[in-house]
Amino acid sequence: MSTLLIPVTLPSAREDAKQLHAAFKGLGCDQTAIINILAHRDSAQLESIQQEYESKFSHELKKRLASELHGHFKKLAVLWVEDPVSRDALMLKEALKGTISTDHKGSTDIICSRTPSQLRQLKQAYYSIFQTQLMQDIEKEAHGDHKKLLLAFVNTTRYEGPEIQTKMIEDDCKAINTAGETKSAAEKVFIPIFTDRSRAHLTALIYAYKNMFGKPLEKAIRKETSGNFEYSLLVILRCADNSSMYFAKVLRKAMRGLGTDDSTLIWIVATRTELDMHHIKVEYKKKYGKTLNDAIHSETSGHYRTFLLSLIGPNY
Repeated sequence: MSTLLIPVTLPSAREDAKQLHAAFKGLGCDQTAIINILAHRDSAQLESIQQEYESKFSHELKKRLASELHGHFKKLAVLWVEDPVSRDALMLKEALKGTISTDHKGSTDIICSRTPSQLRQLKQAYYSIFQTQLMQDIEKEAHGDHKKLLLAFVNTTRYEGPEIQTKMIEDDCKAINTAGETKSAAEKVFIPIFTDRSRAHLTALIYAYKNMFGKPLEKAIRKETSGNFEYSLLVILRCADNSSMYFAKVLRKAMRGLGTDDSTLIWIVATRTELDMHHIKVEYKKKYGKTLNDAIHSETSGHYRTFLLSLIGPNY
């Protein structure tokens, strides 16, 4: 459920484009006016605004935003005016080709939290923007079992309906429980199960494993795997069970400790606002006893903060 608040009486895309152009004039742009427009338009409306802006002023809105804004505010604004699937593609490219090193957890979060249909769109957008296949960048930047899992996951054609097969779930539970005795367990056990099975199957697997062996499935994963491979398995499992809770936890982690992980904060807000940010906010409040709005307010500042809070909607 989206948290985007769109005006009941919506100005035309042409009027929005004119107002944005006016906001850029002068020595310093009117950042509040920019937020008041961009943070209250959905992806289809933003596309129309960009078309009108380029038609009337012979300049790309994204480039003008990039030249007028600064810091995290600029990154969020430029990402937000992209279409939804391109937002994921841009953040994924940034994670895979980090300026210092590859952000393996960041790339894993993006890939392993997506459904098969979303991944198909993501691969297309990735190639369209960067003229390179996502698979090729994964081959270059990931390693070992983690790479094998990511490659299998982005190519998955797994069924995503609600039906499950009890016998298959029981067999998967047994295979995971004896994975330590299996040669090449990653390829023979974990990768097939976690890339080929539906989310409904994986959710049932969590409860079946606990009933059969008296311990959490996550504990078994941690015992038999490690590093980025372990992390990717846990992301897949947690998103299958409750993706809104998963994103709430990632947001919490991004805003804890010394300094905020703004890349993660921007990615989640920009990509989940139109999908399920309402549910993420509910899970955040339930889990941590404070609202996501209050957390963002305490960890960010300025127009960057205002834009984030405008996107995630009322404080509840």
